[in-house]
Amino acid sequence: MTKIVISEEQKKTLEQFLDENRPAELINTYLFYIENKFNLQPVLFPKEKMIYQSTDDLIRHLEKENNLWHETEIKIGFGQASVNENTKKIYICPFTGKVFGDNTHPNPQDAIYDWVSKCAENTERVGGLRVKRFFVSEDPEVIKSYIDKTKSKKEAIKKVVYSSVLSGKLFNSKEAVIEDFKNNYLKKLSLVEVQNQNKFQIESHFLEFIQKYLVEDKITSFIEALAEYEVFMPYIERWIEAED
Repeated sequence: MTKIVISEEQKKTLEQFLDENRPAELINTYLFYIENKFNLQPVLFPKEKMIYQSTDDLIRHLEKENNLWHETEIKIGFGQASVNENTKKIYICPFTGKVFGDNTHPNPQDAIYDWVSKCAENTERVGGLRVKRFFVSEDPEVIKSYIDKTKSKKEAIKKVVYSSVLSGKLFNSKEAVIEDFKNNYLKKLSLVEVQNQNKFQIESHFLEFIQKYLVEDKITSFIEALAEYEVFMPYIERWIEAED
């Protein structure tokens, strides 16, 4: 059986956990120790109903499956000022680069629907009718691209951006897509919450990790390591009594 050694720093974090979670059960205390020892940061991805060991693991998985972002080319048209420094959200015609801003038009979403339904450059048809396809972006860097500061450009230019697979919104960079994903599509969990839940699946590699450490001999070694400190003895005695 591998011997566990509790460092002074780990001792302090365990003391705090036990003090804040009275009465803390043995398994929950052990899981807290494992989470801190290996710096685990589990996350739930509700769309997949799956729990991953970390955000980085999930992002690598989604990028490998091409399920996080797509490279997209947009047109940027310049003309009547439809975007300014105070614009927070824009609606973009993919065929001409025409754009409507949330602060420069009273009904920008209605306006973009009307525009693409009549746009001569829109050659996409469904049932003989023009498709009402358009882009949306709240990324400040994308919005800046539509601010005509020179007033000299007459023709639309092309720009490569990135669309979120989840929201369809445009971003100036892959990093911006990932940041939006982290902020809006994940829920952080503790290892105790992961173990105690039964609604979601645990990603296979993460599940293997949990099963590797959640075994009797390792838990016994953990108790023996705690017993080296007098402060933990009342908890150990209670756990042993509970087992009896």
